[in-house]
Amino acid sequence: MDALLLARIQFAANITFHILFPTITIAVGWALLFFRLRWLKTGDDGWLMAYRFWTKVFALSFALGVVSGIVMSFQFGTNWPGFMERVGNVAGPLLGYEVLTAFFLEATFLGIMLFGHGKVSERVHLIATALVAFGTTMSAFWILALNSWMHTPAGFEIRNGEFFVTSWLQVVFNPSFPYRLVHMLLASGLTMAFLVAGVAAWQLLKGKANASTDKSLRFGLTVGAVLIPLQILAGDFHGLNTLQHQPAKIAAMEGVWQTERGAPLLLFALPDEDTRSNHYEIGIPKGASLILKHDPDGEIKGLDEFRGAHPPVAPVFWAFRIMVGTGLLMLLASWTGLWLLRRRGWQGAALPRPVLGGLSLMAFSGWTATVAGWYVTEVGRQPWIVQGLLRVDEVASAVPAPYIALTLALYLSVYLALLVAYVSVVKHMAEKPVPMPEAVPPRAAGAQGAAA
Repeated sequence: MDALLLARIQFAANITFHILFPTITIAVGWALLFFRLRWLKTGDDGWLMAYRFWTKVFALSFALGVVSGIVMSFQFGTNWPGFMERVGNVAGPLLGYEVLTAFFLEATFLGIMLFGHGKVSERVHLIATALVAFGTTMSAFWILALNSWMHTPAGFEIRNGEFFVTSWLQVVFNPSFPYRLVHMLLASGLTMAFLVAGVAAWQLLKGKANASTDKSLRFGLTVGAVLIPLQILAGDFHGLNTLQHQPAKIAAMEGVWQTERGAPLLLFALPDEDTRSNHYEIGIPKGASLILKHDPDGEIKGLDEFRGAHPPVAPVFWAFRIMVGTGLLMLLASWTGLWLLRRRGWQGAALPRPVLGGLSLMAFSGWTATVAGWYVTEVGRQPWIVQGLLRVDEVASAVPAPYIALTLALYLSVYLALLVAYVSVVKHMAEKPVPMPEAVPPRAAGAQGAAA
């Protein structure tokens, strides 16, 4: 492999590991706020136990996300110095805004959220939880603003090869940003929902259930059942936006080599870039045109119209199908699980063991869908780093390939070890007996005093 390909793989490895943890923390922050409010309203210790357990998971995820994010940012200087030289006037401030308005907010109030319960008032602790949740969402806002701009650049001018901002409003709210932001926030919500439901199902399977288990299972399945149809709808709008601004990516996703009307929706195929055709196609006639053009005879541009400027087809084609397939599995699991749970009086222990086992296996299904979708987005942008304006090979460093290969091997080894450790720690915490909370919310305490 040459240095350019190795550098791309190394950055892909870093972003793959990094994105796993913000995907959890963005939505878990809001779940914590919900658990907190439910406890204050009902005084039910199960909600406080859920809050305390998922606070620990949030802190662990936040720590790994910060560390991997720092490592990833170093690569702008080591492997991709040309990116900041050419695009730094746009990327630098957006990354700075993320640190100032989001990261500092999370890091400051996370300490109060983790260690302040019982030491500060309930109102202050609740506000700290809300601000941490808000901070995670703001972090996603700024990062996706930059990433979306790289796909659909707007509000800039180029002088002597450098990009300069002419309108920050157009830079931030570029044509693809609203779709990407909604799609990512829903993906985070689904990741959280299936993780919460999967952990609760695992506790029931192993006989480690506690007062929070049934509540967590119902919460996770309900959120998943509500969000997955919204994600399918958001994905459709996002696809139409991508068709307008990045038709080569759509052609790769659908495996369309020649421009055609009534393009089929391929369920299975083996794209072959040498022959520029697909082998063993299985598809729904006119399905792609119907979905993308809302017209069974709509025209889809083929990859042959983008020779030399279209992404590698097979990775994009298959990543898209993994993402969609996982989403459909989420739809089936959440709706079926919620229906069965309701029929059994919301008692998780009454669910059949195969159902609990299936939900446990899907605990990290959100990671699968998110990573696959991220590959569709980022590999689908190739060979551009700023769509249509700046190619990846123009901003790569001159670091020799063996050096990149060595650091890549080290990164992969460390990341694999950390990933195994993360899952093991979550499993250990789920199986560990949870002590009953000592704190009593003011509202519940007042009710107890009146009863006495």
